[in-house]
Amino acid sequence: MAAAATDLASGRVNSVALTAGCLSRIKYSAGEGARSFIRTYDDHALAAADASDRMRAHGIVPSLLAGIPISVKDLFDVAGEPTTAGSVILSSAPSASSDAVVVRRLRAAGAIIVGKTNMTEFAYSTLGLNPHYGTPRNPCDPARIPGGSSSGAATAVAYGYSMASIGSDTGGSIRIPAAFCGAVGFKPTQSRIPRGGMFPLSRSLDSIGPIASSVACCAMLDAVMAGEAPSRVPTIPADGLRLAIPTQYLTVGLDQVVGRAYELALGRLSAAGVRLVETTLAGLDALDDIEALGGLIGPEAYAVHRPYLAQHRERYDPRVRSRLEESAHATAADYLAASSLRDTAIDALDWSTHGFDAVLAPTVAVAPPLFDELDTESNYRRVNRVVRRNAAAFNFLDRCALTLPCHEPGELPVGLMVVGERGQDARLLSVGMALERVLLSARSPERRPATRKINPVRRGD
Repeated sequence: MAAAATDLASGRVNSVALTAGCLSRIKYSAGEGARSFIRTYDDHALAAADASDRMRAHGIVPSLLAGIPISVKDLFDVAGEPTTAGSVILSSAPSASSDAVVVRRLRAAGAIIVGKTNMTEFAYSTLGLNPHYGTPRNPCDPARIPGGSSSGAATAVAYGYSMASIGSDTGGSIRIPAAFCGAVGFKPTQSRIPRGGMFPLSRSLDSIGPIASSVACCAMLDAVMAGEAPSRVPTIPADGLRLAIPTQYLTVGLDQVVGRAYELALGRLSAAGVRLVETTLAGLDALDDIEALGGLIGPEAYAVHRPYLAQHRERYDPRVRSRLEESAHATAADYLAASSLRDTAIDALDWSTHGFDAVLAPTVAVAPPLFDELDTESNYRRVNRVVRRNAAAFNFLDRCALTLPCHEPGELPVGLMVVGERGQDARLLSVGMALERVLLSARSPERRPATRKINPVRRGD
């Protein structure tokens, strides 16, 4: 996307050509385009691209995003049509009277909206399966899942159907599919981007962010959606950064593929002068207790869906319906206790990460699962718990977080999660760019990292 912006500015390409290319790939891609998108805006997108080119010819360029084709997840309002959130239940709902806030801001910045991407029904799973509109296949291995809930957003970027996508992240729904599809994904601090015009899952945890091919691209989109002028992220060196390497929770039970890629990434960063410090992070141990109380997502999601379940229960994806109905008898006492535990855990983590530039961990503990691994309800739930664990931790703990590809060429995709402080999104993006440069420079079969240097630390030392 950043390269396309440069080409547009130089006149080497125009928006109509970029947009027509994306729409053509969606249409002629052996089914993955249809499974990645719930609808496309061919005529409107091409007209908007033509208008962008005409404006540029007269020196009118609203932002660095002007003329760039992007896609948005199906849970964002687009004026004049119902917002279906990956479900058939809302297909006859009233049309949205206006665009979602982020869609409006993207249009004002000159971005070209090419369509709405597929997703897990109502965003309630991190695996990406959708029985109503199909499930896009992983671009690295069609036998594997794309991850979710922003499944179509990630595959749209990976397959070249759009130059970036806007998704939502409640328990990892941006970072997980981005990691599974070899892309970059960014979940901002929740309060950073307004959620007006977005179909909700959890009022406490829903966040909005981009999936793209680089940290710089994500930063441009994030700035626009936050109401800021998109600008170049300040460049900082990787040498001298001090990063926390958690020794518990996030690094337990890694499969062989993820464990190997994670160790290689840490070795490369250490060789580049990054200081890696093993530490126990306070706050993480509360997450299991919060889940045992019923969590926050379940009760909040059930509150949204109770009227729909009463009228349309049999039209839900059974896997989504069963999880929603589990929260039907959640008590106010448990919900408030979980909220209180969360507040305490957030404060504990803030203290624990003081003095670090970021936290590093695998985005997902396992490589993208095979579709065949989800053949039963029990397997589906088990895999979903494993897949969401790491990413969801930082929704609960209200942090901004990136995922960067860290696998070797030709191997299954693995994401490296980089977690910043609450509200320090710009700083995290700068740190992410520094780490991205190191990882990209080393991603070749011929190069092997030096042994990583780890400095253990105990809080209080």
